[in-house]
Amino acid sequence: MSSSSNSLIVNAGALQDASKTKYCSRQSGNSHPASDTRRSLLLALLSAPALVLPESAHANSELLAGLKRWGSGEFRRFGFLVYEATLWAGDDPQRPPLALRLDYKRNIEGKAIAEASVKEMRPFVADEVMLNQWGEQLQRIFPDVKPGDHILGVYRSSGARFYQGDRLIGAIGAPGFAEAFFAIWLDARTSAPDLRAALLRRG
Repeated sequence: MSSSSNSLIVNAGALQDASKTKYCSRQSGNSHPASDTRRSLLLALLSAPALVLPESAHANSELLAGLKRWGSGEFRRFGFLVYEATLWAGDDPQRPPLALRLDYKRNIEGKAIAEASVKEMRPFVADEVMLNQWGEQLQRIFPDVKPGDHILGVYRSSGARFYQGDRLIGAIGAPGFAEAFFAIWLDARTSAPDLRAALLRRG
């Protein structure tokens, strides 16, 4: 989310190993070629990532319904890649409805993400008490992330909703929150102007 910021993967390999164990335990001295073929096909299907994750892909497409893909870019700190960001929006990428996805490349605690978010919102919000309240809410929402995880923030007229993978992890509808939160990346006063320029560029 900022310079302080440092994402769901199905382990098909583990699923495959479990299936192999069950297969071996049931195997007898008299194996049948047809049965062996069916079992091999089942193992192949279980290990196919495209077949393991259809629900997640479908759910994400529903969250982005009606939005167009704009730009994407990288956020680095001290030369290290922290996350990749991608923006979806309507005709105006700085107004709702829009969605911003962060694909994390490092291990980061949820608390650190929340604290960094508050720090980056401070230029846009003068009320420190409100910022602290939002920070407490964000700490309850944001999970710890690791490389491969992603968080999707969706900005609608009703406020902001956050998803990890296809799972809703929280929402904040307080007036002014969504505008300030997404300004972290989209406002001209952002601390990452190069990333902003990349996001606002149509893909």
